[in-house]
Amino acid sequence: MRTEILSPTEENILRAAKLIKSGEIVAFPTETVYGLGADGLNVEACRKIFEAKGRPSDKPLSLHVASMEQVEQVAKISSAAEKLFAAFCPGGLTIILPKTKIVPDFVTGGKSSVGIRFPANDIALRFIKSSGCPIAAPSANLSGAQPPKTAQEVAQNLSGKVEIILDGGSCDIGISSTIIDMTTSEPKILRQGAIPFEKILSVL
Repeated sequence: MRTEILSPTEENILRAAKLIKSGEIVAFPTETVYGLGADGLNVEACRKIFEAKGRPSDKPLSLHVASMEQVEQVAKISSAAEKLFAAFCPGGLTIILPKTKIVPDFVTGGKSSVGIRFPANDIALRFIKSSGCPIAAPSANLSGAQPPKTAQEVAQNLSGKVEIILDGGSCDIGISSTIIDMTTSEPKILRQGAIPFEKILSVL
């Protein structure tokens, strides 16, 4: 497979979205790091993410969305989670919530919960909207490698494994999103990242 690095023109975003709809994978920028995306409701497409990254198959994938309507399709939102979405989304926060039935167990590693990320990046949002589905997207690197901040770093990891890399330049933040689990009685930070825990606590 030949990997192309493409500027995020409307034509190229639509081309990338067409690949997603056909069950392929695409690398794209967010404000944190580049993601390796597939249709998050398509098990075979998501399987290609694991194969390209060399990712353990029991490790859950989070879903990237472009609207609260998409959040409601894939997750059950609590009042506390609503506060976090209002305060930090779009932004560098992944919120783990109980999943709805349309999310395949394969995508969540067999868990009854799913991570939701609403990126604050115009290219990512246009790409997700054009794809017409939530996008499963871990960082676009080989498993265990540093998350990529540029399209060139993605190519160093995944050249020949992904057809298109949408080039959005260097990521604004350059570190992964903060992950918070909202499925337990007490919210729990699973990964410290782009948004400090103290800010989250102040909202909750």
